[in-house]
Amino acid sequence: MKLLITGATGKVGSNFLPAFLSAERFAGWSVRALCHNRMLEMDNVESVRGSLSDREDVAAAMSEVTHVLHLAAVKESPDLAMDVGVKGMFNLLEAFRSSKSANQFILMGGDCSVGHIFHDYRDPITESAPRRAYPGCYAVTKVIEEVMLEQYQFQYGINGCCLRAPWIMEKDDFRHVLSFKAQFGGPSWKDLLPQAEISRHIADGAIPLLRGQDGAPLRRNFVHVSDLVSAILAALDNPAAKGQLFNISMDRPVDYAEIAAHLKATRQLPVTDIATPYFSNWLSNAKAGLLLDWHPLVDTKHLIEKAWSYVRADNDPRTVWYPG
Repeated sequence: MKLLITGATGKVGSNFLPAFLSAERFAGWSVRALCHNRMLEMDNVESVRGSLSDREDVAAAMSEVTHVLHLAAVKESPDLAMDVGVKGMFNLLEAFRSSKSANQFILMGGDCSVGHIFHDYRDPITESAPRRAYPGCYAVTKVIEEVMLEQYQFQYGINGCCLRAPWIMEKDDFRHVLSFKAQFGGPSWKDLLPQAEISRHIADGAIPLLRGQDGAPLRRNFVHVSDLVSAILAALDNPAAKGQLFNISMDRPVDYAEIAAHLKATRQLPVTDIATPYFSNWLSNAKAGLLLDWHPLVDTKHLIEKAWSYVRADNDPRTVWYPG
């Protein structure tokens, strides 16, 4: 068996590969990483340079491959979004369907395809909920990827699987999310507060208690990278994953009121209420539990404690992974 992975040097890829290589179930598999900006330097992994937008590069990388894990993505980069999210996906799928060895294609999707906090869903968001991208090129490319994989399954009968994840946390990411410093995944504090107020909250070490359009504490979906990795491993080479779309998230969304209460009680941090134009949503992971027997281990309190206990070394700077 040979696994081709894209986005291997990103947040998910760099956590997935050590877990995969140490898993007894995948002993004897070989791994090839198709890299573009950052080359992978890792024992037991063949690293090749190429572009997803180049059909010949993709075809060469697919040689003798049995399984594909497509993690590569770009975020709000219009000049790259179509190359990676549309043309890259198309090239991978074309090479996959034409291959005599290809067996399974796994796509890493995102809850941006259902608009997460930008759109109001009255019911839990299941895999059958309508796709509703939020504004921006990233979300629309993730919708296109999901649909393209779905249609290739109809057209050519390929064995595909999409794992749809919300905002992915590792290390002290969640602590940064709960600060008033610049956010990569939102919200943009300058769109909600005057700069003087933002500066004061940073100085005070305050925690935001976000409220949705209805005035109630906002609930937003997250997943810890360790749980996402375990879901990928559960889906990989699993017949139960064939043709399926799975929401991969915490059992219940993070409630900003629970965060505020926990951090105020355990660390005496000041809390500030912030009105937002967003909607609370609940990404249901029940299907992954039923078909893959996958269950996340990290809940809200664990997410907080992992972030606050992590000590970032001088040689471990915060990384914005995109573009991959």
